[in-house]
Amino acid sequence: MEFERGNVIRIKLTGIALCSIFCPFNSSAWSQALSTVSAMSSQNKVITEADCTAAKLGSDIPISAIGERISGVTLNAPVWTGASGSNPAYCSVNGSMAPVDTAANAKPINFRVVLPASWSRRAAQLGGGGMNGSIPNLLGGVDMAPGTSLIQLGFATYGSDSGHQAGFGMGFGRGMAGGPPQAMQGGMPQRGMMPGATPQEGTPQRGMIQGGAPPAGSGDDWALNDEAMKNLGYMQLKKTHDAAMVLIERIYGEKPRFNYFFGSSQGGREGLTVAQRYPADYDGVAANVPIVNFSSLMLAPALIRIQEKPLANWVPPAKVNAIRGEFMRQCDKLDGLVDGIINNYMACRAIFDRTQARRGSNPWSAKRCPNNIDPNPDDTSANACFTDDQISTLQFVYSRYPFATPLANGVKSFGMWVPNTDPSGSGLIVPNRYRNQEGAGDNAPVHSHMGGLGVTGFLMQNLKANPLDYVEGGAFDARRREISQSLDSTNPDLSAFYKRGGKLIVAIGTNDTLASPGAQLDYYQSVIKKMGRKKVEKFARFYVLPQAGHGLSGTNFSTDGNGKSIPTAPIPSTFSRLNLLMDWVEKNAAPSMSLTVTGGKRSLPMCAYPMYPKYVGGPVDTADSYSCTAP
Repeated sequence: MEFERGNVIRIKLTGIALCSIFCPFNSSAWSQALSTVSAMSSQNKVITEADCTAAKLGSDIPISAIGERISGVTLNAPVWTGASGSNPAYCSVNGSMAPVDTAANAKPINFRVVLPASWSRRAAQLGGGGMNGSIPNLLGGVDMAPGTSLIQLGFATYGSDSGHQAGFGMGFGRGMAGGPPQAMQGGMPQRGMMPGATPQEGTPQRGMIQGGAPPAGSGDDWALNDEAMKNLGYMQLKKTHDAAMVLIERIYGEKPRFNYFFGSSQGGREGLTVAQRYPADYDGVAANVPIVNFSSLMLAPALIRIQEKPLANWVPPAKVNAIRGEFMRQCDKLDGLVDGIINNYMACRAIFDRTQARRGSNPWSAKRCPNNIDPNPDDTSANACFTDDQISTLQFVYSRYPFATPLANGVKSFGMWVPNTDPSGSGLIVPNRYRNQEGAGDNAPVHSHMGGLGVTGFLMQNLKANPLDYVEGGAFDARRREISQSLDSTNPDLSAFYKRGGKLIVAIGTNDTLASPGAQLDYYQSVIKKMGRKKVEKFARFYVLPQAGHGLSGTNFSTDGNGKSIPTAPIPSTFSRLNLLMDWVEKNAAPSMSLTVTGGKRSLPMCAYPMYPKYVGGPVDTADSYSCTAP
């Protein structure tokens, strides 16, 4: 892959849910946002309980007002919630859009719009999480600020369940965005909710559901309906937006001056989707840790298990320390400092990705077992070795996966994962053998993992199918191409969004095992290749936070690249994407290509792709000691 050298920067992103966000909290940044909006409060439009009525808001919305096909919109009676403490009063409206398809497995889109008593003439659509299925929390903030919500800042907020209804489903950060409460994410309690609100985003990278096909009566039959799939992929975003604009105009007498989209993970993909498909509708989009190649990400865990069908190819959990130890040994030093952090993610990826590495090279040769025989398969230390077959699996996981036929937007491969310190995260390495794998018992479970419903439902169209029966270029190849058109947010041409003056901020973490950092980096590069770096820098920021996970937080590894044990500490990662985006959209103040992020008493530069923070000398805990540098 080729890069243009020049200025670039970095930021970070959040977990899988949507406008639910894992971005660490920056109290001064939120104070700035609050004071900025407060200064405009005299210009706010004010509504009262007398406005929050069906007489004013209506009981339906004309089909003609919705930009994608539906068969009807019904509205529930609006509900007024009075002010309580620092929480402002607001009017909320729930609605439902009926599908065009009349089949039993065609589901409605349930949506909600929250209309603050004091409106700053701004609106924000909040993205979903996981496979969606529930309306995101519309009462929180987007930068995890305790107690400070978007409606306190005068935003009208809106979102939907994307066109199907589900409980705690598999994959991509369920438990966020209005899903069942998820008290902890990465060991940290979620913040940024108003009292009584449910968590917005926050999906642990571990503990994903595995094993067995969905139970009968689970409600997963929506995954067999193409309209429901397309709603999830893109149509629900336009439908929800258009319905919200009607209600905002009905109650305030005008549409928003500024309309934003905030999302993470699935919601991050949705943010890219609206910039690609509906550019005229949004002034600013913030998309954290987007699951860009959605259709391939759902399939990827099964692809690894298919690679491991021969028992000899299986990389068991005992090898985790040896894997990350080798990543650290070869890559920790590439940023100029041996500190347990792989900052030069591009150079490290080039070592271990076989599509980039020198022909005939083997980055795992130092870890090859003597005579290709593992003398101690149970060795869990960093000294454990790998057989040739296990090395082939490691090369598979950390190299781009080529498609038999290009998918949507001409994408020819899936970026898989990049070297990280959590190689077993999100089920990339598992302790089990599954049905159709060599060595599996008679009662072995059918493989199921994050996004598994997208494999058995969207792709195979059989909820009882075994995902390990997939063959690249085989019987499902045409269907792969078809669903990719609806689900993948990989269009590199953002010209229409740029021309309308839209602004885009994306942030990812290279330790993310729930999304695919490889696919995210490849999308960054595709946009730059398509549009040119100079043009991209006029409207978009593509940030990377090395060694941060799906919640855009992380720590240094406890053993550095020299094999020395070192204390662990959080990697600085605090910034406000809300402030960055609002200032860019409303004041034309572009974010720096080299931002300073903080964490405790530490700071680091956040660099834009493909640059990384190179240590140039000085105190290692100070951003001034680093320079954003092209690889």
